[in-house]
Amino acid sequence: MLEHGDGYVGEIVDVASDSVGLEDRRGKVRRFPYGRGLYFEGVEIELVKASQSRPATAARDDRSRSASGSRAAADARARTALPSRIFVEGRHDAELVEKVWGHDLRVEGVVVEYLGGIDDLTDIVADFAPTAERRLGVLVDHLVPGSKESRIADQVARTPAGRFVHVVGHPYIDIWQAIKPQSLGIRAWPDVPRGEDFKHGTLKRLGLPHGTQEDVAKAWQAMLARVRSWNDLEPALLGRVEELIDFVTVHGER
Repeated sequence: MLEHGDGYVGEIVDVASDSVGLEDRRGKVRRFPYGRGLYFEGVEIELVKASQSRPATAARDDRSRSASGSRAAADARARTALPSRIFVEGRHDAELVEKVWGHDLRVEGVVVEYLGGIDDLTDIVADFAPTAERRLGVLVDHLVPGSKESRIADQVARTPAGRFVHVVGHPYIDIWQAIKPQSLGIRAWPDVPRGEDFKHGTLKRLGLPHGTQEDVAKAWQAMLARVRSWNDLEPALLGRVEELIDFVTVHGER
């Protein structure tokens, strides 16, 4: 059994080219990239990818597992929604989370809502009034040191209810970039100059229709259709969503 610094404990159940999956005692799987940060019997170890490792296709092909890699509860009914919630920035974020973690969310009774941006997150948190039994998890884009998003997250953490709110994020400018380029048949996500709309600029550089919001919507639906499981997403997003699900399904003081 391996342990992460945040207390997550699990055993390795699958290996991918850029990460490993650890399954906890509840059958939930979190992804961890190769390198340091995991502990075995209290000693930090470094995970190294084997040079001749076998491709890890079990999670994609095993019908006993959900798209997130967790054990699928085929006969489980959706639970009554918990008072806790997960907020994400936009509609595309919510749709991607539902595509991969929808089964897990329904089994746990977790509702995901999108905000349309996080500029007013401090006020949103105050209105939600989180408590130990009514927690709030928030997933934001571009949560890197010095960014606007990191400053907002710090403001939330300093509020009276901050200990019942968990703000996490990925380093990408937009949730689109959390999809592996290879899964979409492109070599890499194009660079879009700062100040230019990311989505329209991305489609323009990919040679796709990009003039209207309808073009953006059609392109996103085509991308989303190519996402079949966690294998199609970057580890930087996988671990963060698992963190939020764990946070809002635990009751009591932190």
